[in-house]
Amino acid sequence: MQPGMTKLPHLFERARFGRFETKNRIKYGACCVSNYNTRDGFITEREIARMRVIARTGCGIITNQGAYPDPLGEGKAYFRQVAIFDDKFLPQFERIAADIKAQGAMAIQQILHAGRYGGIDLGYCIQPSDVPQTLPHFRPPKVMTQEEIRDCIRQHAEAARRAIRAGFDGTEITSFMGYLLANFNSRFTNQRSDEYGGSLANRGRFMRELIDGIKQATPDHPLVVRLNGAELMDKWGGNTEDECFELMQQAVDVGVDMISVTVGWQEAPESSIGRDIPPGYWNYLSARAKKLLPNTLITFGNRLPDPRMADDCLRDGVFDFWEVCRPLLADPDLVHKAAEDRLDEVRRCIGSLNCLSRLFRDLPYTCTMNPALGHEVEPEYHVTPAAVKKKIMVIGAGPAGMECAIGARQRGHDVTVFDRAGRIGGNLLAYANNDLARPDDLLSVVSHYEVMARKLGIELRLNTEVHAKFMRSVLHQYDVCVVAAGARIDRGRVAHVPGAERLIDALDVAHGRAGVGQHVVIVGGGKVGLTLAESLRKHRGAEVTVVEADKRIAGDVKPSFKWRHASWVEELGITCLTSTSLVKIDERGATVRDAKGAERLVEADSVVLAAGAAPAHDLLHEFEWMVDELHGIGDAMVPRGLEQAIADGFRLGVRL
Repeated sequence: MQPGMTKLPHLFERARFGRFETKNRIKYGACCVSNYNTRDGFITEREIARMRVIARTGCGIITNQGAYPDPLGEGKAYFRQVAIFDDKFLPQFERIAADIKAQGAMAIQQILHAGRYGGIDLGYCIQPSDVPQTLPHFRPPKVMTQEEIRDCIRQHAEAARRAIRAGFDGTEITSFMGYLLANFNSRFTNQRSDEYGGSLANRGRFMRELIDGIKQATPDHPLVVRLNGAELMDKWGGNTEDECFELMQQAVDVGVDMISVTVGWQEAPESSIGRDIPPGYWNYLSARAKKLLPNTLITFGNRLPDPRMADDCLRDGVFDFWEVCRPLLADPDLVHKAAEDRLDEVRRCIGSLNCLSRLFRDLPYTCTMNPALGHEVEPEYHVTPAAVKKKIMVIGAGPAGMECAIGARQRGHDVTVFDRAGRIGGNLLAYANNDLARPDDLLSVVSHYEVMARKLGIELRLNTEVHAKFMRSVLHQYDVCVVAAGARIDRGRVAHVPGAERLIDALDVAHGRAGVGQHVVIVGGGKVGLTLAESLRKHRGAEVTVVEADKRIAGDVKPSFKWRHASWVEELGITCLTSTSLVKIDERGATVRDAKGAERLVEADSVVLAAGAAPAHDLLHEFEWMVDELHGIGDAMVPRGLEQAIADGFRLGVRL
């Protein structure tokens, strides 16, 4: 037995699921869809390669992404979602099932009919009742007839039968995120007056018939249903938690083998899996399900990224299987590292939801922490031994620089990282120290780099300023120089403003190098300005006004997190002046001008500049004739975000 298994005995114990035995109590969740496939529903080599990595994660049960079951595509939610309505799709499903089972895992195929969120190629969606969309990018509804309901159940049963023929051991249907099953279950979207609507028993009829249809079509093969423990749809008149659990009981009464407890809809005004939700926050829902249904297998993993927490939950009877998805996108070796007692090396899922942000823009999903996700089929994204060993200097110990250093060291190069600060992290440290969501998640990125630098033998030369004079002192000692010096606030953009010399640099404030008073104007309503404004307001009680030239704040924030900043601004009482420009600064504060040309004074002790980032790429010009290879990465080239910095560093590191 591996050393980590003795520390996590409940996670790594064998278990029963129907007539099958699993090698551990870990279930890989379907994670919605990848969008790596063809527009007409066929699985691509890109997807096959991704699933080959997933098959090797070490999970006891692995769920393949949701496939839509109907030939019209009314159940299709995403441009490149896979289909399973015809035998012509089966060859690629057979390959995926074989890959999963070759690794000793149970293979489950999810069937995903999106209902209210479907019909992406059709211009309409189907749902139980004519309930208008609350999000404008979804299609107008078409009410299902009873004949169409029966056809839909038949299509699901046929899809399940196909999945079993392809080699899967079982199937799964899902109501997670507000798909068709949830549409029938919920009071919000089911306002029918026939036997499929009205009472909770009637609203659950579609689910019961769906479960029965699949069980009859695939006897002796287990069926999982993903059901909300909480819809978070109170604003729209959705189900209560009590109703959610009554629906779980209905599912069990008609023979479902496992319930996956989930949280939330796409339309929910509350977060369910984002960075602002503490790990373990939703565990009470799983515990309630297990208490209600002691003889039914319960699987759960919403915002539960840590194997140690999962092992404790298994010990305490909170659930029977840890259902994990995004943490395994962030680090496919998570389970193996847990088994080998190497959890300090894990790349933690930080809950930035870059995956969903891209998916909801009809793009293939990617991961902030794992730049290789989606590129598994491409050899150039794999770490391979270098043809020639080199001495590499990396200037900047932020995410871009450290990713590059790690990749290059794994290839066999000698790597030295220089940074003028006293710790790894760069501007990510400043951001984390002011973050209202989960600073620990962001700081885990820094901790990961510190651990890997130590374990890989990367030399760190901190508190060291690298400039032209320094480079001349080490001339010809290095074969490669990588400039990853990050970005700075661009004071040049406001140099024409009278009193600009009074402006305080936002990064200096965030790093703790500069102080501010109790009445603060922050120029710039992007992620730097908003994060600093929120921190000053919450932790210091400062009166803060944000001045933003654009029509809206949070312009550079991921789509899945814009709403969070907007809600914090409202909750904390931060004044935001949009379509407003800075006119001058004096001892009284900042004079600003709105879109109509009206000027006003905003009184302040301190005026902080957070608008406009300039790349720190001066060193590229200075070092051009001093080293054989010279590269620039991350914000030192183009200021963007954490995902791009990590990706830049990784891509360069694995090819140097």
